[in-house]
Amino acid sequence: MDTYGKPRCGLPSGPQLYAALACLMMVAPVPDWLPSAMHGVSSAHAAAAAPRAVTPRGPLGADEKANIALFKSASPSVVHITTLEYARDFFSLDVMQIPGGTGSGFVWDEQGRIVTNFHVIKNANAATITLHDQSTWKARLVGAFPDRDLAVLQIDAPREKLKPIPIGTSRDLIVGQRVYAIGNPFGLDQTLTTGIISALNREIESVTQRKIRGVIQTDAAINPGNSGGPLLDSSGRLIGVNTSIYSPSGASAGIGFAIPVDEINRIVPRLIRDGKFERPMLGVQFAPEQLLAALGIKKGVALLDVTPDGPAGNAGLQPLSRDVFGNIVIGDVIIAIDDKPIANSDELLESLESRLAGDTVSLTVLRGKKQTRKHLAVKLAP
Repeated sequence: MDTYGKPRCGLPSGPQLYAALACLMMVAPVPDWLPSAMHGVSSAHAAAAAPRAVTPRGPLGADEKANIALFKSASPSVVHITTLEYARDFFSLDVMQIPGGTGSGFVWDEQGRIVTNFHVIKNANAATITLHDQSTWKARLVGAFPDRDLAVLQIDAPREKLKPIPIGTSRDLIVGQRVYAIGNPFGLDQTLTTGIISALNREIESVTQRKIRGVIQTDAAINPGNSGGPLLDSSGRLIGVNTSIYSPSGASAGIGFAIPVDEINRIVPRLIRDGKFERPMLGVQFAPEQLLAALGIKKGVALLDVTPDGPAGNAGLQPLSRDVFGNIVIGDVIIAIDDKPIANSDELLESLESRLAGDTVSLTVLRGKKQTRKHLAVKLAP
């Protein structure tokens, strides 16, 4: 106390701290912005600190219910793929497996076959599959077709854990119809995104630089890790395999691409049966496009060489040759298969992929300098 009987407040020191605080509270009012513990809790402050009353949720809309039902039905068919790569320890020099990347896939059948993109497992030495119930299984490769960016893996999970995805069709898709993508973007498990079909018959490039035609374009968000996951229609049927995005940043920009299911349903059974996808043999070697341009050939496939005892040789197809002066003599230029126009070697290979060894096809060719049109029947070989 000072000489006037009021509390004396000095700078606190050590154990005097609490006494100083008490002294300050006796001399000056505590500002409102200080914690309530400094000035006591009023009933108004206590009411403000209580939880807010919860507003009951209204009924879900029909579209929300449809989204929820589709995800519950389809998500058990979607799997998370983790690839493994070999690496050597810097200090011990021991070789070990480390995670290489992640992707998505889906259950094809009850035998444990999993379909995904080839580029998901391209550089992997091994892979593991995580199912919807979070059980993890070692995978082995059944077969792959890099030209179409497709691969089939196998796991030995019991049938009760495997739910094959329903298969739809892509030939009757319409721009504007709603689609759903399920996958594991950025390693986040079981993510659903929605959108529409933005365009059809797009063209993208595979890992082998071959063209993949008839591709579905969608604005459903597709990010790294979605690759290999299913694109579904509103009935929950598979209509495509999400394979790539168009984005400078590498993240979804509303332009995603999916390989159509009709292509998948044609290729996957042959990968399961044969372990690879083999085109039937025509028995020819194509002339390079630069040579075609130099010869003034704008469309079609010129033949650089023909195997004498092969299908094309037996049918009488003629390759390029040279005259006595060393000038190139144009032989046959394939312009159509079964009356379907062929503009380049990519289209010829794609057409052959839809046929089997033993099939007979009709080749339309332009022969020689006079470009005489001829139709030749060729029986394809294995």
